Amino acid sequence: MAQTLTVPARAGQPQRGNLRKTLVPLALDVAAPMACYYLLHGAFGTSEVTALAVSGVIPAVRVVAGIVRDRTLNGLAGLTLAVNVVGIALSFVAGDARMMIGRDSALSGVISLVMMLSAFTARPVMTPGMRAFITRGNAVREAAWERLASTARFRRAERLFTGIWGGAMLADCVARLIGAFTLPVSTMVWLSNVMLVAALVVGLLVAGAFGSGPIMMMVNVEAKEAR
Repeated sequence: MAQTLTVPARAGQPQRGNLRKTLVPLALDVAAPMACYYLLHGAFGTSEVTALAVSGVIPAVRVVAGIVRDRTLNGLAGLTLAVNVVGIALSFVAGDARMMIGRDSALSGVISLVMMLSAFTARPVMTPGMRAFITRGNAVREAAWERLASTARFRRAERLFTGIWGGAMLADCVARLIGAFTLPVSTMVWLSNVMLVAALVVGLLVAGAFGSGPIMMMVNVEAKEAR
């Protein structure tokens, strides 16, 4: 049987790995489409519609690659892919660059709606990702999560985490939709990304303070008491 050689991590190595996993998708979803648009429209003179459509394919390809690599399709990834594909198709039909910018805000709007609705169910859509980050596959922490999962305080923080993310994405949707029909397209190509990053930062800070932060503390305490 083949064995895997595991090199002990030095101090700071896990953090760098997590940072890389966060920054690479962000670069592909934000920086790459923006660079593609300015290259096609500015350097090669293609129309705004064509440049936006081609640049919009990049995030969709990344999602597909993730699904193929992980051999699993979670609800959020499937929703993102579906909205991107439908948005690109409708944008070509409409032939309007502003509508294509608005497509991005529509994606945020659909995702925010799903998040906020799921926050009132037994399975908030952001929980699997948060659980993987907090437990990191550790058996003791996984067991602690399972024991806490039925408590009212834990469930409240879990729902709050997803609800806050939904609110942040809804604010991003409204801001980008307004900008799409009031500002020049060339401005919104970069400003739209700034708005998205701002929404992500707000989501991370606020949801961390009121959702994942308290949950992590509860899991830490529960895991320590179980030892």
